[in-house]
Amino acid sequence: MKTAVSTTKSSSWSLAFSNFKEITKARLAISVVFSSLAGYLLAPVSPSLISLLLLAFGGYCMVGASNAYNQIIERDLDALMNRTKNRPIPSGRMSVNRALTIAIVLTVLGVVALYYLNPKTAMFGAISIFLYTSVYTPLKTKTPLAVFVGAFPGAIPFMLGWVAATNDFGIEPGTLFMIQFFWQFPHFWALGWMLDEDYKKGGFKMLPTGKKDTGTALQIIMYTIWMIVISVIPVFGITGDLILSIPAAIIVFFMGLVMLFFALQLYKKRDNPAARKLMLASVSYITLMQIVYVIDKFL
Repeated sequence: MKTAVSTTKSSSWSLAFSNFKEITKARLAISVVFSSLAGYLLAPVSPSLISLLLLAFGGYCMVGASNAYNQIIERDLDALMNRTKNRPIPSGRMSVNRALTIAIVLTVLGVVALYYLNPKTAMFGAISIFLYTSVYTPLKTKTPLAVFVGAFPGAIPFMLGWVAATNDFGIEPGTLFMIQFFWQFPHFWALGWMLDEDYKKGGFKMLPTGKKDTGTALQIIMYTIWMIVISVIPVFGITGDLILSIPAAIIVFFMGLVMLFFALQLYKKRDNPAARKLMLASVSYITLMQIVYVIDKFL
């Protein structure tokens, strides 16, 4: 009997943990935390383990809260799409009240953790939640410009780490912000291309032209080029304490060319397999680029 009760409790905790990971989009949140930590390590300060832990915890809470609010707001639309209909709320595994409680608790914990680092970090974290839930989310069914608006909160994490370390916003975190800002367009439009049919079921307008056409593909190429340019700007010594060596800049540049190659392939083929390759290339690019930046600083 005890074994049966123990098994039931274990299963219940396992389901609760699984639902928590889904409502906060754990994989996305962890990637965002990675960007924040990379930005912190790039700052001209001696790394503090306590600060890194606070940034990681606060960052996860803020992203998790944003995703939870998003799924609460879009629960009826999520039920219409194949990729989202099994999320905790539309599937009935989690009530709206429980999801809202999780979102509010994460918001408070996140703001407190980031405020403990410094007020500017908490402010940018709060701004990211506001823009994501109150501006980006409602616009997704109204206009393709939602992706442009969403790129602002999406670009905050990389520069947030620098601000957390220095309590200052200048050209250095501004440059980190712009790198991730331009990166998001090819990334999300490639994803939007792959999921266009499903997105239309929910009424989402994700592609810039509204279609999987050459116009969308051309914009993807242009934003990829801007991303490459901004990513190597620090090598010219005009971005303050954010410095990139020539060898590191060459590596970042060639990684950008690989991503541009897949963008050109999408322009040529205009099909889902090409869009998927670009999306995967973009994920690899942002992660490897940040790793190269950090390694280059400490070499």
